[in-house]
Amino acid sequence: MEVDGSKGNMADSPTNSQQTVSDDDEIDYSVKPEFYDPKLDDKDELWVQKRRKGHTSDAVLSCPACFTTLCLECQRHEKYVTQYRAIFVMNCKIDSDQVLKQNGLKPIKGKSRREASSVGGETLKKVSCSACSTDVGVVDEDEVYHFFNALPNL
Repeated sequence: MEVDGSKGNMADSPTNSQQTVSDDDEIDYSVKPEFYDPKLDDKDELWVQKRRKGHTSDAVLSCPACFTTLCLECQRHEKYVTQYRAIFVMNCKIDSDQVLKQNGLKPIKGKSRREASSVGGETLKKVSCSACSTDVGVVDEDEVYHFFNALPNL
């Protein structure tokens, strides 16, 4: 069989996979990578403790899409265990354009359920991750953040 006018056998010529050098062959595993720091976890823990100022937390919350830290100090909801509330947050943005109303559905003595819901109501604003814009929760009028779409690190 002729290939490009030269005589030869295809079995004699190296295939594409034989010509390619594997990345594993080029890596020297005897040298530790520059980005590896065995003391980094201890440094990170000290940084978090300094930020918490001795307070304890039920979890450290992260964005479910990009894993950006949202909160270092939060409290888990007693009934809805996948929800958390916090006052001090980071990497969160409040969308003031999307205001939600939560009506109080507890009837006030002497009033019907419909009258009670129109009497009051809490204004909630949508909260999203500042890094990737994923919706992670809401913030109420008292500036308490309620996270319902966040990853807890317990």
